[in-house]
Amino acid sequence: MNHLYFHQFEPKSANGPLVVLTVQPLLLLGAVAAPLSFSSILETYVVFILALCSSIVVYRLSPFHPLAHIPGPTVNKITKLWGAWVSSGGDQHRVNKALHDKYGPFVRTGPNEVSIIHVDAVRAVLGTGGFQKGQYYEPRTDPTLSTRSLLTLRNEAHANRRRIWNRGMSSESLQEYESILAKRVTQLVDRLEGLCGTVDIAEWFSYFTFDFMGDMAFGGGNIAVVSHIPWLVPTLYKIPMATRGLKELRQFGATCATNRIKTGSQVKDLWYHLMDEAGMEKEQPSFAEVVADGVLSIIAGSDTTAIALSSFVWFILSNPEAYQRVQAEVDSVYPDGESLLDISKHSELRFLTACLNETLRLHPPVPTNGTRQVPKGGGKLIADRFIPENTQIYIPPYSLHRSPGNFFPGPDQFDPDRWLRKQRPDDVLNLAAFIPFSAGAANCVGKSLAWREMLMVSSSVLKKFELRFADDFQSKDWLDKLQDVFVTSIGGPLLVELSLR
Repeated sequence: MNHLYFHQFEPKSANGPLVVLTVQPLLLLGAVAAPLSFSSILETYVVFILALCSSIVVYRLSPFHPLAHIPGPTVNKITKLWGAWVSSGGDQHRVNKALHDKYGPFVRTGPNEVSIIHVDAVRAVLGTGGFQKGQYYEPRTDPTLSTRSLLTLRNEAHANRRRIWNRGMSSESLQEYESILAKRVTQLVDRLEGLCGTVDIAEWFSYFTFDFMGDMAFGGGNIAVVSHIPWLVPTLYKIPMATRGLKELRQFGATCATNRIKTGSQVKDLWYHLMDEAGMEKEQPSFAEVVADGVLSIIAGSDTTAIALSSFVWFILSNPEAYQRVQAEVDSVYPDGESLLDISKHSELRFLTACLNETLRLHPPVPTNGTRQVPKGGGKLIADRFIPENTQIYIPPYSLHRSPGNFFPGPDQFDPDRWLRKQRPDDVLNLAAFIPFSAGAANCVGKSLAWREMLMVSSSVLKKFELRFADDFQSKDWLDKLQDVFVTSIGGPLLVELSLR
């Protein structure tokens, strides 16, 4: 009965079910008038839990389960605890790709979850008329607050907030931000000039992107694991130590926002748009909403761009011919004496853009992405496969980008020329399957800004410095240390030898 009830009315929190499952065995003992003793209570709990678990396992493995037609490992079909364990090690993207290599474009990655790398699924799931965000995003919302950031909003609330963000990332707004970006790029290059020698370039990219997005948003804890078991989050929020980091992050955002209001800004920064200081909205966003989105912009905007720049440096240094070609192109586009901050020349950086595209293809900053949920109403046909309602669906960029059905030849190889050469008969360059910034109405709102950052920083560094891997640095191990914690986390330093040109 418990299995049937919770299957029909899936709990949003572990609080209630824990109480129910704790009390029921004691009530059963009382109902049969059994003598109470430690052994009888223990035996009842063991039998009760085993019976419940057996019922769940048998159903999830049976041909009667709605996802029985989707292949996948047995443990995936039984429990999402397996996914949480894989995620805790940061290997979700690699494990997911291995599963797709074995089982094909559709893999059952959880009892009620499917990962799909068929290109037709991109539009169906993420595109116009696609599905709303699924349970994976729930742990990214503090259940003690009524305010959500853009990342976790759905439906009309998302559309309303996205409209504000779109104004903040319009072409006119980006022009306002160019002075902020130029200032921070100049500062980065100046600091690196003073550090010529062995440098952890990934660390400095992180400093730059954090400072820049901090300027943008305010004028100057790993939850990927519990995203696999979102019903546990409300219970964790009852434990003060478990959420201390998130509370400190919220306080940091509130402090920055308060300072921004006091000091103002010389330019129309992102806060100007998020707070709707121009009065474009019928109802001005609340202070709490803008703080939530400001913090989101720093975390999402800084981490993703920093990992993209770091991966780019690793790839070109691992491919000397590509390094020489991209540096020669930068020298040609920006001859000595011309400003490296002139973004009007970015369109001429064709090979650099190809190298960055190839970097984003092989190592997208968000390797697995979050889930979307099939809406109620009988299920949907996705890439000729029927997927039942309420199913959680992943469209993982890391696996999608490395599928030979989408990119060929050498789907696992760094080949920037695939973006430039005339397509040969056997070549596959499926642009619809290239989603490093996600796709559809909920794609990355900061895509254009990120491209400006990546092109300005990479061209400035390549023009000013000669780079090579530092002596004794085990460069081949660096990629293996990248961890998928929703946004890629760098597991170790990227040591390069810098010298002025």
